[in-house]
Amino acid sequence: MQVLKVGKLDSDLLKNAVIDRIQLKRPEVLVRAGVGEDCAVIDFGEYECVLSTDPITASVSDIGRLAVHISCNDIASNGVEPVGILLAVMLPEGSTEEDVKTIMGQAADAAAACNVEIIGGHTEVTPAVNKPVIVSTAIGRGLRGCSASAENIQVGDSIIMTKTAGLEGAGIIAGDFEAELKGVLTGDEIEEAKALLDNVSVVRDGTVAGSVGTHGMHDVTEGGILGAIWEMCQIAGVGAEIHEDAVPVNDVTRKICDHFGINYLRLISSGSMIIMARPEKKNEIIKKLEAVGVAAAEIGVITPPEDGLLLVDGCGACEKRVPIDPPGPDELYKVVK
Repeated sequence: MQVLKVGKLDSDLLKNAVIDRIQLKRPEVLVRAGVGEDCAVIDFGEYECVLSTDPITASVSDIGRLAVHISCNDIASNGVEPVGILLAVMLPEGSTEEDVKTIMGQAADAAAACNVEIIGGHTEVTPAVNKPVIVSTAIGRGLRGCSASAENIQVGDSIIMTKTAGLEGAGIIAGDFEAELKGVLTGDEIEEAKALLDNVSVVRDGTVAGSVGTHGMHDVTEGGILGAIWEMCQIAGVGAEIHEDAVPVNDVTRKICDHFGINYLRLISSGSMIIMARPEKKNEIIKKLEAVGVAAAEIGVITPPEDGLLLVDGCGACEKRVPIDPPGPDELYKVVK
């Protein structure tokens, strides 16, 4: 019997062992479980309800904050504002009242920043975990038909990315491995890396881009930039050409990734959004994002499916074109074990 790797299930196993075993299909469900789909969408007449759920298992110091942001980010990826969130908090034996207050204080601050209400959940101490685990479920509401979907991606679409690659992973590593990194980074660089976690929300990214009109968005979680793009292209049945030199990344993230021997293009990066849009809309999207303080850059283009998914490095005679593989376990798990 195959022993599974740490991290998300690979796409084939997810389809065969999980999704294909779901039998009942209700007519009210407009978007249902599928490889690369982060949100479900349910018909509520004039409106549609958008839902997403995610766990936080790899971070300890910022778990309350990240638990709110990751699920709200999924809702924003549909171009919809999150309204409410539920948190299931599981704490290991030995946890204290102060631990609970710290985690929920982080969650409350993050929820207020996202303008989303914590509407319920569950909290317990259990021997089933050896460190805090939170599963969050966010709920959004939009007018029927307003949700952005990767199914609408077309050949020739521009691929836009907000913020920088690997920002969440670098922030988590800097917080949890600060002592080790003191031999690699200056004190200011460590603080800069930890501060990356202040930028893990993509609610503004998604709502602003959604107001212009997109062919789908994806917040960059496990699997990193390349994983998010692969999942979107899988849904739409298209290829893509990503220019590595065009992908923004902070110097401090590069240094952390070099030290641990990991790839920032496949490092978890909540806070970064991948946006697919028609070429004539890309400049308006980038301009409106920058107007609200969100940096954005075009990093590639959607191509016909027969061209495949390619990462392009360099140009001219020195150009390298490497196929983009399906996402596997996130690079973070090579560090956080």
